[in-house]
Amino acid sequence: MIFETHAHYDDEAFDEDRETLLASMQQNMIGCLVNVGASLESTQTSIQLAEQYPYIYAAAGVHPSESAALDEAQFEWLAAQCAHQKVVAVGEIGLDYYWDEPDPAVQKKWFVRQLELAKALKKPVIIHSRDAAKDTYDILAAHHASEAGGVIHCFSYSAELALAYVAMGFYIGVGGVVTFKNGRKMKEVVEAVPIERILLETDSPYLSPEPNRGKRNTSLNLPLIAQKIAELKGLSYDEVVQITTENARRLYQIQC
Repeated sequence: MIFETHAHYDDEAFDEDRETLLASMQQNMIGCLVNVGASLESTQTSIQLAEQYPYIYAAAGVHPSESAALDEAQFEWLAAQCAHQKVVAVGEIGLDYYWDEPDPAVQKKWFVRQLELAKALKKPVIIHSRDAAKDTYDILAAHHASEAGGVIHCFSYSAELALAYVAMGFYIGVGGVVTFKNGRKMKEVVEAVPIERILLETDSPYLSPEPNRGKRNTSLNLPLIAQKIAELKGLSYDEVVQITTENARRLYQIQC
């Protein structure tokens, strides 16, 4: 059974067939999945999905692009959600400099606050980092993020930086990009990072792997990602599935 470590089934892209799709997961060898919050609203719906389906868990957090809306009262509410028994991580949190807004100072403030919350609750973090390599790494190092542990989701930087995160105790999230014809950098990351530090993810409904690139992504595409990792690592498909599933169980401290 495959462990899907990062999906967004609360997204409107699944409004027409969400229940049917989620009900099909286990018969399609997706044994467990984490639905990841990116805002206060999606955190709430992620928890609702986790309460509805035994094999779904939630992550609670506010994405950097949504961080300008946060205030102290909302942060207090978020902290309460993070203590929910089926919330296994704080995320996705981090920095995103691709767009001009929110201001980096605002993103950094709430990134640090959520990171410190994760440490206090002894839960791992799911890190989003886009066009913000240095600041993300510096904040995680300065605030001793290794105490929480976590995953760098949808990793998009160099193999050298990936290994630096591994040395910090983090996992590297690998999704559909590794299958892209122009995904050379991600292939180099997979070749360099020990399989014991790799997690499978889709970021559904985004980033469908080849040959489904451009279509809505779902966790049913995870075998395509696992097969590409197997090719790059010189392992069998079953070995990749087994090891990455154990990695996810270890990170999130659950058995499923």
